[in-house]
Amino acid sequence: MNYFFTAVSLFLSLHLFASKVDTISIYSASMKKQIKCVVITPDTYQKTKTHFSVAYLLHGHSGNYAQWLHDAPQLKQKADELQLILVCPDGGYNSWYFNSPVNKAYKYETFTAIELVAAIDKKYRTIAAKKNRALIGFSMGGHGALYIAIRNKKVFGMAGSICGGVDIRPFTNNWELKQQLGDTICCKQNWEQNTVINVVDGLKNGELKLNIDCGLGDFFLNVNRALHQKLLKMGIEHNYIELPGKHSREYWGSAVDYQLLYFKRGFDEK
Repeated sequence: MNYFFTAVSLFLSLHLFASKVDTISIYSASMKKQIKCVVITPDTYQKTKTHFSVAYLLHGHSGNYAQWLHDAPQLKQKADELQLILVCPDGGYNSWYFNSPVNKAYKYETFTAIELVAAIDKKYRTIAAKKNRALIGFSMGGHGALYIAIRNKKVFGMAGSICGGVDIRPFTNNWELKQQLGDTICCKQNWEQNTVINVVDGLKNGELKLNIDCGLGDFFLNVNRALHQKLLKMGIEHNYIELPGKHSREYWGSAVDYQLLYFKRGFDEK
C-alpha cells in the first residue's frame, strides 16, 4: 500500500505541479502579422500570485519558435528550478533580429524589444522591469540577443550569446544576409551599422550584464574572440567563456543551462 501512495505522490509532483508550456500568437503591428511564441511558466505560476523574471530565448538561422524546446528539452525543468518564465519567439527564417533596411517586411528588433515584451507583460505575471528581463540566443539568435539588448538598454538588463554570429561582415555570402542588408558594395553602411561588434560602441560599462560563450571548434570563434578583446579595451565588464564543442545543437542545448543560471543570479541581486 505504501508503494501505491509513493507512486501517486511521484505522479502528482511530476505532472500536476510541473512547468506549463503554452504556444501563443502575438500580433506584430510593425509587420502586420501574427507571430508564434512558446512560453514556459514555472510550476508555482498556477499556485501563487507571484510575479516572475523573464528570459527571452532567440533561435538560430532557419529555426522557429519551437527550436529551443526541441534542442534543449530540459528548459521545462529549468523554468521550475530557477523559477523563471521562459519565452521563445519566432524570429523568422533569416531575420538576424534587426529591422531590415532593405526588406520592410522584417522588423524583428521592433517586435522583440517592444511588441513582444509588452504582450508578455500584459498576458503573464512578470516583473516588468529591465533588471528582470534577459535576452539570450544562439547563432543568429546570439547576434540578435546582444544587438537588441545593447540598442534597447531601457528594456533589457542582461544579454547572453551562445556561439553567436557577433560580426556578420566576414560572412557576406552566407545565410541570405544580403536579402536583409543589401549588397556589400552599394549598401556597405548597412553591414557596418547592424553588426554587434560595432553596435557595442554605444555601450557603457555597467549598462548591461553580458554573458558570452563559444565552442572551440565553432566557425564563429574568431569573431567572438574579437568581440571579447574589444569589450576588454573598452572597459566593459562581461563574462566570456570558450568551451569544447562545435556549432551544434549539442553545444547550445547544453550551454543554455549555464546562461540561465547566470541570469538567475543577476535577477536575484539586490
